[in-house]
Formats: sequence, structure tokens, C-alpha cells
Amino acid sequence: MNLAAELTQSLSSQVLASIPSPSVAVWKVGPIPIRAYALCIIVGIIAAAVISDYRMRRRGAPRWAILDIAVYAVPFGIIGGRIYHVITSPEAYFGEGGEPIKALYIWEGGLGIWGAIALGALGAWLACKQMGLPLPLVADAMAVGLPVGQAIGRLGNWFNNELYGGPTSAPWGLEVHKMDPNNQGHALVGPDGKPVLLEGLYQPTFLYELVWNLLVAVFVYLADRRFKFGRGRAFALYVMAYTAGRGVIETIRTDEANHFFGVRLNVWTSAVVFLAALVFFLLRKGPQEFVIPAAEGGKGFQVVTEAEYDEFVASGARPDAGSPADPPNATEADESPDDTASPDDAVSPDDAEQAKEQDAKQEEEQKG
Repeated sequence: MNLAAELTQSLSSQVLASIPSPSVAVWKVGPIPIRAYALCIIVGIIAAAVISDYRMRRRGAPRWAILDIAVYAVPFGIIGGRIYHVITSPEAYFGEGGEPIKALYIWEGGLGIWGAIALGALGAWLACKQMGLPLPLVADAMAVGLPVGQAIGRLGNWFNNELYGGPTSAPWGLEVHKMDPNNQGHALVGPDGKPVLLEGLYQPTFLYELVWNLLVAVFVYLADRRFKFGRGRAFALYVMAYTAGRGVIETIRTDEANHFFGVRLNVWTSAVVFLAALVFFLLRKGPQEFVIPAAEGGKGFQVVTEAEYDEFVASGARPDAGSPADPPNATEADESPDDTASPDDAVSPDDAEQAKEQDAKQEEEQKG
């Protein structure tokens, strides 16, 4: 028993002693390179789309409308994320020894979430405008899927052996390989034929953000289910929760970054974005938006309340469909002569005689 306990304790201590890192992040299928970073981004996008589609359909959007939005939002987001990364870390590309062409090498890693959200939102707005969907509804639906997608995407940083923090002696310390600059996506191999590891263990900041993103997704889902946020407030809640954690995690990272007043730029960005989202959340009011197809002859969708949406699903009754209104000029129509009557029947003989007597009387008064 004692031997078994010692072996179990020894095995547990070895398992918890460190987190290993992959020594290979690129595989080749014939001449085609398969990059782990790209795969993680793609899987993250798929996960975010599936979750967002489910939430959008619960509020009236057609099935897989998120794919039509993704056609715009994803390319815009990737371009925006890369632009932000290059602007905030220009030395790697335009500094001494930098290679400007590598600013286009997205597959090597480096996407700034702030640029991705900014331009991704622009792409989503363009798609929503064409489809007739309200952007706040789409944003609120994505507020749970986005952090899940981000969490999966962070695994790409693990494969690339990047975005780690300072040295640590914690049992979850990260082993980091020294990557081969001449064989992109592979660790440098030592004389013994084994991948070379950096000395010591490091803070696994990629893991911290991965776990935080999943917690954000759960938090936003539960809060939105309880309070039914609308008009973009669920998305603002996601932004606030994410930036709160990201700001803290940024202080742990040790990778190259620009600083402002001695603080990493992304810490300042997190603080500014958090405050902007907080102001939006506090000032923006209104119920959740639901949509139903536009009336016959119309395009896109009609925004309705939850009660109106439920009524439409149950009975097909549109919120603007009550008892039919009276036809225009109904009173005049009831008093008008029958269409089949002759012109002579339009005025009775007594009425004609009275009219003549009145005309004669007016002529006598004028002569007098």
C-alpha cells in the first residue's frame, strides 16, 4: 500500500510539475503545410459561429444567417487583427533586422483582438445592412460564442511556443522550446537530437486567457439568461468581462510589446475599452430584440418584442395585424347613391320643386 501510494504521489508530482509545449507546430501533407495556429483559429471561428447561430435562431433569425455575416466579418476581423498587431509591434517588421514582408505572414501568429473586433464589427454591420437584421441582436448573440472562439484560438499560441510570461516555480509552469528560425514551426534541435528547451519554467499566459475566456462565456450566458439584455448590452458585458481579465494577464506577459508610461500598451487599451463598454452598458436601455420575416412585399426582417415574437410563432399573427380598419371615406360611401341608380333617381321630385321655389325667391329679393 505504501509503495502504491508513493508511486501515485510521484506520478502526480511529475504530471503537475510542468506543462509541456509542442515541439512542432507545422506539418506537411505533400507540399502543403498544415499549421496548428491556423487550425486553432479556424476551429475557434466554427465554434463561435455554431454558438452564435443557436442564439440568433432563438430570437427569430433564420438558420445559419451567421454564415452570411461571417463572410464579411471574418475577413475584416483577420485583417483588422493583423493591422493592430503590426501597428502595436512594428519593430519585428520594420525595426532593425526586421522583415516588412512578414507583416503579411498571418499564419506565423500575431492577431490583435482589438483590431479584430473593430473591423469585424464593420464587416458584420455591412452584412446586417444587406440582410435587414439589426446589428445589436447579432452582437448580443455573438457575446457568448466569441470568447469560446478566442479560447480555442489561444491554443495556437501554445503550439507556437509564444505569449508566455515570466519564470515561475508553480506546478503548472510552462516548458518553452527554442524555435528554429530557419525551420519555421519547429523547435531547434540540439546535438543530442532532442528539441531544445529554454531554461526553467514560465507562466502559461495563453492558458490563463483560455480559461478566462471560457469563464467569460459562461458568465455572459448566465447573466443574459437572467436579465435578458438587449440593444447590444450583452456584447458590452462580454467586452467588460474580457478586458478586465486581459488587462491583468497583460501584466504577466513578457513578450515584446510597446509601453506607454512604463505600462504595456494593451493594458491601457484594455482600460479604455472597458470604460467605453461600461458607459455603453449603463446608458443603453431597451428590451431584447426579436425578429420576424418582413410583411409580404417587404424585405428583411421586422424587429419585435419577445411577447410579439412568441405570439407570431404560436399563431402567425403579426404585431401590426388587428381587426381590419374601416375603408377610407366609409361614411361617404354609405351615403352615396347606388351605382345602379339612374341620374334622374339621384334627386327626388319634391327636392327639385323646393329647389325651384328657393331659386325664384332669391331672384325676387335681388330685383327688390
